[in-house]
Amino acid sequence: LSEFEAGSFSTTTAASFSADFALGAVDGNANSDKVSFIYGYQIDLTTSFTGEDSLDVSLDAGSADGSPDPLTELDFNGTDDLLSVDGIAYTFPLGEKLTVFFGDSMDGSTLYSTACVYGGQTNTLDDCGNANSAMAAGYGSAAGASYEFGNGLTAAIGYEGQGSTDVKGLLGKEGADVFGGQLAYTTDIYGVSLTYASMETIDSSSDVVANGDTTFWGFNAYLSPDGDNLPSVSIGYETGDSENSGTAETYHWFLGVQWDDLLSSGGILGAALGTKEHTSEDADEYLMYEAFYSLPLNDGITITPLIYVVDQPAGTDDETGFIVKTSFSF
Repeated sequence: LSEFEAGSFSTTTAASFSADFALGAVDGNANSDKVSFIYGYQIDLTTSFTGEDSLDVSLDAGSADGSPDPLTELDFNGTDDLLSVDGIAYTFPLGEKLTVFFGDSMDGSTLYSTACVYGGQTNTLDDCGNANSAMAAGYGSAAGASYEFGNGLTAAIGYEGQGSTDVKGLLGKEGADVFGGQLAYTTDIYGVSLTYASMETIDSSSDVVANGDTTFWGFNAYLSPDGDNLPSVSIGYETGDSENSGTAETYHWFLGVQWDDLLSSGGILGAALGTKEHTSEDADEYLMYEAFYSLPLNDGITITPLIYVVDQPAGTDDETGFIVKTSFSF
């Protein structure tokens, strides 16, 4: 303790910074034909105390505050220009094959190895079709563990609960909880994963846990051929089944292709389509499409033109977005 100096910066702490600018317009929504500009800024801090553990803190700022912002399909930070803690977690090993984490404002699926290699640009398609089974519920507190069997086979479990945001207590009757697990097998060329989640939901009218859980199953797979000019292909399919009477089963699917290092400059070309939301089996299906090209100007700057289309019910114009995103990393 005598060698500890207050205010000193740990030599085992690493920091990375990123900033994103987006300029674009969306035709077919309330702000059609209006050009908008938003930004996002992020600081990631990682500290190790033993050489094998990791304390991770993410600090975010941004101007993407949702409606009436027309660029809501981009996953930018919305903090009203204030720097805030977006997530904090501590990850550590227990033995050679078991890894455990716990934290706040994290997904319970933090240690999952979902079989998808598509780098989506929009909120709807970047989850590879398994947003619910991957427990992106945002309940606040989270924990999980993963076990590596070797040769690409892994198993993981996760949990989310209302222990911080809307504090109602963990594992209690008042707060909502999510439990899940995943089994995955991944290699450099192909991979598959099966993901499960059981999610309690909040009744917005009474602000208490609704009767009956919703069960989600997600299947993902990818094929990444080892050859020039051959694209990787990623697929995802997810089902949802609620215990509430009168609630129909839902589904969500995704298909994405991506060419890495398409040109000598190292650009990435990608395109995807899928249902724009979980769809009831007795309802009409509406799709979303996207295409993008990420061009790295150098090691720290990447420019990405993006176009996407979202199907709308008959009598309503489809939503079409044209955006150019510039990303900085340092």
